[in-house]
Amino acid sequence: MKAPIIIAAGGTGGHFFPAEALADCLLKRGHNLILMTDERNTHRAIGAFATSPQYVLSGSGVAGKGLKDKLRGIFSLLKGTIGARTLVKAIHPAAIIGFGGYPSIPPLLGGALFPRRRRPVLIIHEGNAVLGKANALIARFATAIATSYADVARLPPGSAVTLTGMPVRAEIEALAASPYSPPENEGESPLELLIWGGSLGAQIFSQVVPDALIALPDSIRKRLHITQQLKSELIPAIQTRYDKAGIRADLLPFIKDVASVLGKAHLVIGRAGGSSVAELTMAGKPAIMVPLPIAASDEQGANAKALEEAGAGWMIRQKDFTKENLANRLTDLFTYPEQLVRAAQASATLRHQKAAEKLADLIEKYLP
Repeated sequence: MKAPIIIAAGGTGGHFFPAEALADCLLKRGHNLILMTDERNTHRAIGAFATSPQYVLSGSGVAGKGLKDKLRGIFSLLKGTIGARTLVKAIHPAAIIGFGGYPSIPPLLGGALFPRRRRPVLIIHEGNAVLGKANALIARFATAIATSYADVARLPPGSAVTLTGMPVRAEIEALAASPYSPPENEGESPLELLIWGGSLGAQIFSQVVPDALIALPDSIRKRLHITQQLKSELIPAIQTRYDKAGIRADLLPFIKDVASVLGKAHLVIGRAGGSSVAELTMAGKPAIMVPLPIAASDEQGANAKALEEAGAGWMIRQKDFTKENLANRLTDLFTYPEQLVRAAQASATLRHQKAAEKLADLIEKYLP
């Protein structure tokens, strides 16, 4: 029997969905998998990891927190690392694969604590244009580093780096085969707008987007059909506002069929996490990106800047993400949709197809 491969990924979609795409590929190749994750993970009971052994480890982020919470987070990570090392010793994995974020630290660091001759292969995947804090901590021990961008800032000198792209789910990858269909410039045809804010939601979108959409000219507002991710408790009040403004809206706490909604979208508004950017470019969709302002290394800002410089979208910093600015931008884009077409074409040139397969190839290259 093959020695198992441990995949370490946090519970948020941005880290877990790429891990799930890789897991699906590795399972098809006959590998045995073990998932190590954190308590936030609500997706692990279904999909590729459903039949694999799973371990929930102690851990907590420290970026952007006060001293007391940082100390608590460090203690939790140390506790998780000790637990992970014990598990690694018992499991004897061939490799440990991490997707960034604090939940990946205990398994990878736990594996790095073994002498070289007994150490499993350690591979980290960096989904952003800047090496994240968690990956930066592990990078010096890593056998290899896989990236989603050709140029990634803060990589350690001399690292074995391979551009694989960001793994996405099969149904998202299938969107690459469908060309962008622009909105019609007149008539009653719908303007499909998708607003997603990460698997945990983003308060700024629930505050700014409704005000901006309601402020749009009647000719645009009456054609809107939006799908928006919101926290459950906010849905009734915002649904009432959209109904009064004559805006057709599907408001959901979690978008289950992302591929279907993304495939129909003329424009997407959201954050600029590595996973979101990969899905946007795979589908070839133009986007308005509002980078997370509290990211430790402004990874999302770097991601959004890369897309904006390529002509694939528009970055609005959160401090500038106001009702007026968003309404003006949307009015301009929907009045002159040729801008959306150009951005969609540019977005498609940035996609990395078969990223899960390329990452699986890299892993197998280093397996004993």
